[in-house]
Amino acid sequence: MTTSAPGVVSGAFLTTFQKDKNSMATTAKALPKFEVPTISAPTKLLTLDLKTIMVNLEGTTPFICHNWDMKNILKMQEKQAGTASKGRMKRDPAQDYEGAFYRLPDGRPGMKLIAFKNAAVTAVTSLGKEFTKVGARQAFFILRDAIGGELTPLHYPEDTPPYMRTDTVTVGMGSTDLRYRPEFLRWGVTLAIQFNARVITQDQLVNLINLGGFSVGVGEWRPEKNGDHGRFQVVSNFSWEGK
Repeated sequence: MTTSAPGVVSGAFLTTFQKDKNSMATTAKALPKFEVPTISAPTKLLTLDLKTIMVNLEGTTPFICHNWDMKNILKMQEKQAGTASKGRMKRDPAQDYEGAFYRLPDGRPGMKLIAFKNAAVTAVTSLGKEFTKVGARQAFFILRDAIGGELTPLHYPEDTPPYMRTDTVTVGMGSTDLRYRPEFLRWGVTLAIQFNARVITQDQLVNLINLGGFSVGVGEWRPEKNGDHGRFQVVSNFSWEGK
């Protein structure tokens, strides 16, 4: 066996290395080249038959609003971060009540638009196999409000404003707590809904939304959550506005 002095590379090793290098170069040259194909002719896009309708929804049962106020959000963040607890803070019912509102930038009370779409999509389960939840979710969208964005204004008659309701609720390991939340006895919203008429007709869409109001609802204690609040129906005009 031939040995080399320390620090000296043998000729046999150089020959083997050169062969391996030449082999890799040959393999690299043999690999096919991938090129992005160019479109020589215009692509014909499928036409979307998009339509937009305005729909009025009026509550048939009272609506209970419950937004997560900043105090509760900060408390959860402190708990997740392992920050030392400041102990149980003194409750301010008026502050809790106000914090439970969804507010538009102009101060008006509102509700999340997505809640009404979720109600309609969930209601698909009542139709058997006629329509799927995936199909319903893709067939229409509720357009963002010009002022509220993801929130839509809540309408109600001047003589029936929201009031503070007090409820006992079970939290944690069976302990009881009080909740102070706004309840709207009479309420309504106006939604701008865009839909693909190639997938769902206007009649099907309106009836699906109406079904969502009957069987699913929005807000706290809605039918979906074993309650009967937050139910609604499609109307031409709000009842308190007259004909």
